[in-house]
Amino acid sequence: MPENQVSRRTLLAAGSAAPLAAAAGERQPVVAGGLGQVALQRQTALPLKIVTNYKFDPAEVQQIVDRAAPHAPVEIKICATQEEFRREVRDAEVVYGSISGADLDFAPKLKWIQSGGAGVEGLDPKIKASPVVLTNYARTFAHGISETAIGLLLALSRGLVKYYLPQFYLKKTNNPVGTPKSDHHVELVGRTMGIVGMGGIGSMIARRAHYGLDMRIVGIDPKPMPKPEYVAELHDPSYFPKLVPQVDVLVAAAPHTKQTERLFNEQVFRSMKKTAYFLAMSRGALFDDMALVKALKEGWIAGAGLDVFPKEPVPPGHPIFDCDNVILSAHTSGWSPDRQVRLIDVFADNVRRYVSGQALVNVVDKERGY
Repeated sequence: MPENQVSRRTLLAAGSAAPLAAAAGERQPVVAGGLGQVALQRQTALPLKIVTNYKFDPAEVQQIVDRAAPHAPVEIKICATQEEFRREVRDAEVVYGSISGADLDFAPKLKWIQSGGAGVEGLDPKIKASPVVLTNYARTFAHGISETAIGLLLALSRGLVKYYLPQFYLKKTNNPVGTPKSDHHVELVGRTMGIVGMGGIGSMIARRAHYGLDMRIVGIDPKPMPKPEYVAELHDPSYFPKLVPQVDVLVAAAPHTKQTERLFNEQVFRSMKKTAYFLAMSRGALFDDMALVKALKEGWIAGAGLDVFPKEPVPPGHPIFDCDNVILSAHTSGWSPDRQVRLIDVFADNVRRYVSGQALVNVVDKERGY
């Protein structure tokens, strides 16, 4: 893939502008700027009204208001009920968090929705079809998720999951397993990690694996983007069948779309090395859980680290719990006090950009779903 391509974020922002420019009606925004610019110019001197069901604390509200203060006053209305939300959203330009298609009928002045998360696969079709700009929290959660990914991987490769945690908790013993030369403990130095989805999560995992563990990184992404220096190869999705058999760690870090749903299936798991590990870090819908169980029990792969699952929480009695070579966290890898600081900072800065006529960041291409 050429390294002089426009960035992923630039291309996504530019792609989002196209349907906006073609849409008609009272909600039609004024889009300013060139490639990669989605700047909604306000045509009013009134304070910017933001409506939300999210319970910002007073300090967070003040941070958002202060960031925009040099350019325009901001009013944030936190609603306690659906009735209050529909009443307040009538003259709002911005909604923070979720809004249904039905609510859209009550929001004739709405221009911008800030999603409360990164994934937007559940986007209401009416919101998708509207010219309202949608931004998300892409990359904001990548720090914690990437740290969890590395933690899960090390727990697998160093035998903690299969040999030592069961000893400690079940047998109250602590005996060495294997020999200094046996494959009960695996080193990751020089091994190849294949990452499907080189957005915020995938890129951060790649950086930590390369610089922290000296791994070789091969990435896959549908968007043209410069190849980072910590990535050895970067390919489009057509390379996926070639990627799977060669990697020692296969990472699912893509968004949930029609193209990625159950992408990691029985054929994929059968094509992996028997010594390879599978990590699922973005959305559970990307992999076939029963095929993974079969792969783990029958030894097609060495193990799996899962922060996400097709059905969450994992149903009691699911056969994944019978696998001794899997480690799970409960879709909590993006959680931490620090993430909340980043969330507010990203939104506050986008509010500043909005009232000053600058391009918003993290604009979602609603057609692509990310």
